[in-house]
Amino acid sequence: MQAGALFPLILPLSPREREPFPPGRDDSLRVGLLPALPTALPLPKGEGRGEGEGIIRANSSSDGFLVAANTTVAAGNASATWKYGVAQAKITPTNLFWMGGFAARKHPATGTLDDLYVKALAIEAPDGGVGLLVTADLVGIPKWLYDHLSAELQRRHHLDRSRIRFASSHTHSGPVLTDALRDIYPLDDPQRSLIAEYSRWLEATMLDTAAKALASRSPATLWAGEGKATFAYNRRTNDESKRAEMLQRGEAPKGPSDFTVPVLAVRSPDGQLRTVVFGYAAHTSALNDNYRWSADYAGVAQRALESRHPGAAAMFFQGCGSDQSAVPRGSVELCQALGENLAAGVESALAGPMRPVSPSFRAGFEFVSLDFEAQPNKAELETIGQGTDYRARWARRLSAELAAGKVFERRYAEYPVQVWRLGTNQLWIALGGEVCVDYALRFKREFGPSTWVTGYANDVMAYIPSRRLWEEGGYQAGAFDVYGLPASRWCPDIESRITAAVERLVKHVRPRDALKSVVITLKPKTESRKPKEIRSPKSEKVQPPARPSDF
Repeated sequence: MQAGALFPLILPLSPREREPFPPGRDDSLRVGLLPALPTALPLPKGEGRGEGEGIIRANSSSDGFLVAANTTVAAGNASATWKYGVAQAKITPTNLFWMGGFAARKHPATGTLDDLYVKALAIEAPDGGVGLLVTADLVGIPKWLYDHLSAELQRRHHLDRSRIRFASSHTHSGPVLTDALRDIYPLDDPQRSLIAEYSRWLEATMLDTAAKALASRSPATLWAGEGKATFAYNRRTNDESKRAEMLQRGEAPKGPSDFTVPVLAVRSPDGQLRTVVFGYAAHTSALNDNYRWSADYAGVAQRALESRHPGAAAMFFQGCGSDQSAVPRGSVELCQALGENLAAGVESALAGPMRPVSPSFRAGFEFVSLDFEAQPNKAELETIGQGTDYRARWARRLSAELAAGKVFERRYAEYPVQVWRLGTNQLWIALGGEVCVDYALRFKREFGPSTWVTGYANDVMAYIPSRRLWEEGGYQAGAFDVYGLPASRWCPDIESRITAAVERLVKHVRPRDALKSVVITLKPKTESRKPKEIRSPKSEKVQPPARPSDF
């Protein structure tokens, strides 16, 4: 860099330093900031970090440092802004075939209650960092579809997996897809043909929607906040049928839940809401006796928000809700009430003070290998296969594979872990599978209460227990027969494997701690440490719950 050149700088500011300057103060000096500025500032590889933007005129440089003088720091440089693009498409099946979500269903769908959608949000920071979020009213995205979509987005738009995030709502009134939940329902050839045709169309539609979002980027500002909704109910530690009696006695529900509603608001330069992304950790299964396509309570919330904010798109992601039910449930009216409750939580965040998200984006991704500790043997499969339910279909299929000479995989080799950092401090973690609430609560303790965690992200392959759930056992500790995997138990260190990957990625995307120092080096000291094994919050000791009909 030549002397006198301008370069963008983003500095972490303390609350005192963010206070407005008194009228009449010479802005060219920005006296309030000078004590916090180091004498020597590094050039952090072109990346802006922190929440205040500014420009420093460099008079000289030496040994990788820029020596600052005649300093001017101006917050809110209008040239450094986000860009966004949003698109959506209806994905309600036109044919009637089996619905994914409840093992107790007896026949395929009979019609439509409300439409299903895929929605895409593209965000771009001034440094060229692009993130793509694709939400879908599906029970989950299987690995084959995730891999196909990722490869095609890489080919067409040069986006790697770290920058692409698929988030399933986990509605229990959406379609079954090819090679997903393959043993749950007694599929015949005509049903398989309809499912395959729809799955191919869905893949093309998701790619087209993503392309439209990426092609429509325009200036925007991003804002982060949290609301609250309290209808999540731990279904391992509470009997839903006794909820009313428990509340009448003044008893609080047992076991951990997460009532936070993460909210990301995308606004046009004139302040108009253009997109709102929000999440919640509770099963999208309020319509538990339903045979009509529906986005469940998440769809209600999205429609309510879009009605109240004309021209804005609302997008939902499921949190770590594998062990959480949305209650009370069981009717269209109760589902409507849950969705309105969630929309109110989003509105409270939108109405309150939100955190401005400075235009900086970093992403990290890692596949983690998760071993199977136990797998069914031939004799066990033969015994289970004598039944008539979906577990029997699972066992008979695996028995046939063994008889044909197939060797079962001993692990799930590619479990997806992803971390985004929006602005300076907004961490947004995404985990594959049906993730239990312990993970979200742990990451909030480790990385801060405003950390967001998306579950059911990218590839939904099985239930993902914490160490606590693994020890307790029961349905939410794996449910391998639901997803068709040749296993009966995860490895005991499943939580530590996943959290170690998250910690590595957080370290990768977060600004270096050295930026807080007065003297900064271009190669800050890195600390090598073994990831901590922090045990999940203890809930009351329970017997493994009975196998539910919803998954």
